[in-house]
Amino acid sequence: MSATSASGINFAKYRTLKSFLILYGIMSVLILALIGVLYFQYAKAVMLSSQRLAMQLESESYVPKLKQWLEHDRNLSTFPKDLAYTTALYGYDHKPIISRLDTAAIDFKENIYLSSGHIYLIVPLSPYGMGEYYLVFETKDDGLWRQQTFEITLTFGAILFLMLVGVGYLLSRLILRPMNEAIALLDDFIKDTTHELNTPVSAILTNIESLEINDLPPSAQKKIKRIEIASRTISTLYDDLTYLILNHDLAVQDIQLDLSHLLHERLEYFRHRIEQKKITLQLSVDSDVFITIDHTKATRVIDNLISNAIKYNRMSGTIFITLHKGILCVEDNGIGIPDTMIERVFERYTRADKSVGGFGIGLNIVAMIAKEYGLNITIESEEKVGTKICVTWE
Repeated sequence: MSATSASGINFAKYRTLKSFLILYGIMSVLILALIGVLYFQYAKAVMLSSQRLAMQLESESYVPKLKQWLEHDRNLSTFPKDLAYTTALYGYDHKPIISRLDTAAIDFKENIYLSSGHIYLIVPLSPYGMGEYYLVFETKDDGLWRQQTFEITLTFGAILFLMLVGVGYLLSRLILRPMNEAIALLDDFIKDTTHELNTPVSAILTNIESLEINDLPPSAQKKIKRIEIASRTISTLYDDLTYLILNHDLAVQDIQLDLSHLLHERLEYFRHRIEQKKITLQLSVDSDVFITIDHTKATRVIDNLISNAIKYNRMSGTIFITLHKGILCVEDNGIGIPDTMIERVFERYTRADKSVGGFGIGLNIVAMIAKEYGLNITIESEEKVGTKICVTWE
């Protein structure tokens, strides 16, 4: 597993996948809803067609009775009843002459329709030579077609949903493939870069440490210090890259670590970089602050916090370092972090200020180690004011 995939999907992949899933989900719901509505309308049309046929057949036997009543009787009390359907007679003005229906509001624009749980068939009587009258048949809708439609829609909707989920999964893989390939390429680049950095950086630092700097002229001493600062910067970056790539393969040995001693040791390591930017250190460090952690991982946390405080600080700025039982804080009064970036600074390859060098992996490593050991990280920052990062533990 690559170093990138080992840490989970990064922000860009989350954003891409989230946007795709939202769009795909909305489209899937709309498609399923449209199919459901169309099938419901189709089932309703089939039901009404079946009812129309049955009612029209019934009307063939009922109309002669009605015609005889109109021609000879017209007594409302003897209005012919139909055994199968409730009936009504309407005049040319669409007003009821006699009605046994549950409603008087009939839609004469429709030949047959469903309303309020009843089915209505309108039969014009003029073709039967009975004048501008309308015969209306009414029957109660038993709802069986609706229940059957619901069951079929639910069954096939579930099948279609599963199919759409499968298609969505395949599409998401296709969409993320170029990004995964790009991240894999970046991982390979980091591995190759790390391998190439090790030998020359080690050789430079070894030779610098063997020099008697005090015997050199002041101008040469400054040059040597610049070389040492640059080499240690590269060395810190090399340590981060090595940890990032090999952290799953490194042997972990958790010990009761004296964090106070380690902090002073790492400050000495960064001494020349601090002096180069004329940064003032203000320390509030208790002695004998212990924590159970791997030495290499604790070093990576401290180094990255101090390195960022130096890198993003202003010339002649100040770094405030606080170490008490259960808390380590590193604060600078440098360029700060924009509000839109604060939530993202712990993501891999994210840099708050791209004008400053680096790969954007330091705080990601801090976050990885903090998560592994159950440490809490808080960050406070304001542009052009500074940044404060605190790591707390119980």
